[in-house]
Amino acid sequence: MQTVVIGAGPNGMVAAALLARAGLATTLLEAQPRPGGALWSDEAIQPGYVHDVGAAFFPFAGVSPPLLALKLDEVGLRYAHAPLDSAHPARDGTCASISRDVERSIASFGVDGAAWARLARWQAAMGPRLAEALLAPLVTLRTTWALGPLNIAALGWRGLLPSALCAAVHFRTEAARRVLPALALHVDLGPDDLVGAGLGLVLGLMASWGGFGVPVGGARSISEAILRRFTEAGGTLRLNARVDRILVRQGRVVAVRTANGDEIPCETVLADVSPQALGRRLLDESARSGWFGRQLRRYRAGWGTFKMDWALSAPVPWSHPEPREAAVVHTGESVADLRRFTRQVRRGEVPDDPYLVIGQQSLCDRARAPAGGHTLWAYSRVPSHLEGGWGARREAFADAIERRIEELAPGFRATILGRRIVSPPELEAENENLVGGDLGGGSAQWDQQLFLRPVFPYYRYRTPIRGLYLCSAATHPGAGVHGACGANAAAEAMRDRKVV
Repeated sequence: MQTVVIGAGPNGMVAAALLARAGLATTLLEAQPRPGGALWSDEAIQPGYVHDVGAAFFPFAGVSPPLLALKLDEVGLRYAHAPLDSAHPARDGTCASISRDVERSIASFGVDGAAWARLARWQAAMGPRLAEALLAPLVTLRTTWALGPLNIAALGWRGLLPSALCAAVHFRTEAARRVLPALALHVDLGPDDLVGAGLGLVLGLMASWGGFGVPVGGARSISEAILRRFTEAGGTLRLNARVDRILVRQGRVVAVRTANGDEIPCETVLADVSPQALGRRLLDESARSGWFGRQLRRYRAGWGTFKMDWALSAPVPWSHPEPREAAVVHTGESVADLRRFTRQVRRGEVPDDPYLVIGQQSLCDRARAPAGGHTLWAYSRVPSHLEGGWGARREAFADAIERRIEELAPGFRATILGRRIVSPPELEAENENLVGGDLGGGSAQWDQQLFLRPVFPYYRYRTPIRGLYLCSAATHPGAGVHGACGANAAAEAMRDRKVV
């Protein structure tokens, strides 16, 4: 009897690979003509310029137990690293940067260097156990307790704080204090939101430990490596295979039906899809109309994402020297500036001074662009929907983003050979899992974390339907290319199937 995985995003691919390697006959169904979901690359702007369509930097790349277990390096996957991993420049000329070289980070933080050193040493003391604990299913007492009681206590009180408050506790200068809130804003966690410090610390400390790895050749190289492991194990990938319905009899999965009418008998289904898609479309009528279906439909997406890519004739001419060496650059003048940005997005306004996450993958992966050229990737968090729609605003906001970069890098616009704009509705149109243009698999607010993700008490990947498991980023531990959602769901499915 087949095991079916719906969706060839990173979690679906990891789940499928692990199931196939365990000896289960596994079919991976993907609605699009290519695999990978948001983990892919293309050359849509100019030939020879490789841009990542979604995920673009990978703090968990070298430490995720599921990805390490697949030994992707043995099938050709390689990561490059820039000299600096995360830079946070401002118009006033200040900049705090994080590097895998802790001494360099200490120097960048200036008078706050000793404070950063204490955090880095605390993180280093936990080592690989931290990644294992963060990515493990809830609750895994063995991995959590292995961190040590004092480390657990320190992680707990820091992680629950708003990022701005945590930064104020640890740092004295504005340059250092804007780092954690800027990292937390990768998702919909503003400076004053609970648990924002947790995400900021995780991203910051992962940057100092494993770094923000850049896959050589583009994000698609990760997808290709995982799929190679899947097919080596005998798995079957079907593209252009949109699933129309999960068929259920007497409370148990019996088959999936594709849009062209094919029925695939199966006893296990892992769905790498959004809760909203499961609750609105994929479940049968009885399940959709019940409590679980209603809760899935109420699951909240995070903020929208406005994404841009550029083909450049030269590196970005940053005024400050540190961003010239950084894989990722964050904009945001101060904590107050990031608070203002957060208020505007929550009011449904287009930010007038956009916070940006900027990726400079070609600095360390020269395969991304022809000789002398460079690629640039950037996004801002924005409202998913605007009154009057995004169509009338996308070009103006794209120009505002370029102006923001130009202020920190005079001459930037003169290097632009071409650009691509992707607004929140366009992201969702390309990939229905990106609900409202949300790249994070749902809101990261405290009421959609841990035991509450996606629906209590179904936080351990199972659903009320026997044989149906949810393995998307809407499950714990959430967003990021780590494969843990897929791996954890696959482990639960194999446990139920009594597969060792």
